[in-house]
Amino acid sequence: MKSIVEKAMSQWGFDGADCRLVAARENRVYRIAKDGITYALRLHRQGYCSNAELRCELQWMNAVSAGGLDVPAPITSTAGKMLHVIDGVAVDVLSWLEGEPLGKTGVPLKVNNRTATFHAIGREMARLHTISDAWTLPEGFTRRRWDRDGLLGEIPIWDRFWDNPTLSTEDRELFLHMRAVAKSELTARKADLDFGLIHADLVRENVLIHEDKVQIIDFDDSGFGFRLFDVATTLLRNQTEPDYATLKQSLLTGYQSVRNLDLASLDLFAVLRALTYVGWIMSRMNEEGSQERNARFVSTARSLTEAYLSRQAE
Repeated sequence: MKSIVEKAMSQWGFDGADCRLVAARENRVYRIAKDGITYALRLHRQGYCSNAELRCELQWMNAVSAGGLDVPAPITSTAGKMLHVIDGVAVDVLSWLEGEPLGKTGVPLKVNNRTATFHAIGREMARLHTISDAWTLPEGFTRRRWDRDGLLGEIPIWDRFWDNPTLSTEDRELFLHMRAVAKSELTARKADLDFGLIHADLVRENVLIHEDKVQIIDFDDSGFGFRLFDVATTLLRNQTEPDYATLKQSLLTGYQSVRNLDLASLDLFAVLRALTYVGWIMSRMNEEGSQERNARFVSTARSLTEAYLSRQAE
């Protein structure tokens, strides 16, 4: 990777700049300091997005940034490109945001002004959707689709959750039943569901707080999807907080202070979001801590699914 980083720094005119690795999760992210300005240099994981999809992601981020949202803005190279492929690895550079993550998954939330913070998160999420709807997509724009097939089809975006090898017979049957119910309900409710470009991964780690600003990072999983899916993603990762009901209401109020959103299907999307993680973990079973995460994902999906189906049967 060192050779790729050095070549990338040259492509963006960063020769001699300070460079250090700050994240090595799905992508490798380096912090670059040059002439008093800080940048984020990203080496994208191979095989997740095509180069065309990555270019579209950057175009969208550029439009969202221009629309006034606090997101990383793409920085063009000395050749005027937002993306370069170096030794088979896609590389880009973004502006650096100084905010701190809202929190860490599985750790109690430590945030001042919790109600105001979640109101602001909802507001910025709604602004993201509004700006995206007003943007004219460039010709050939392509991103993944978190639609009915992307969530529940034979080849979902994040793997076939019902085939997770750790599932008991009972859990597999439960999730297959929920899959059938959800497919039917998404078809029946299609006309009432707000659909468009979404972030698709607004978890705590991807929401930064800087002074009184909410910043949104990591558009890796972004694409076309149901707006309720974005809302459900943020809520799901905070449902164990003791004041969850208040946080939920604050986020929804913040969202609807900017744009209307029919919340009738929110519980359904909470279940769908939980089920996607049961699929997501399948290709990561050998990673450190994956067994614990898998057990948590399955437990959460089971609990939400049982509660949802129980309410439907009333």
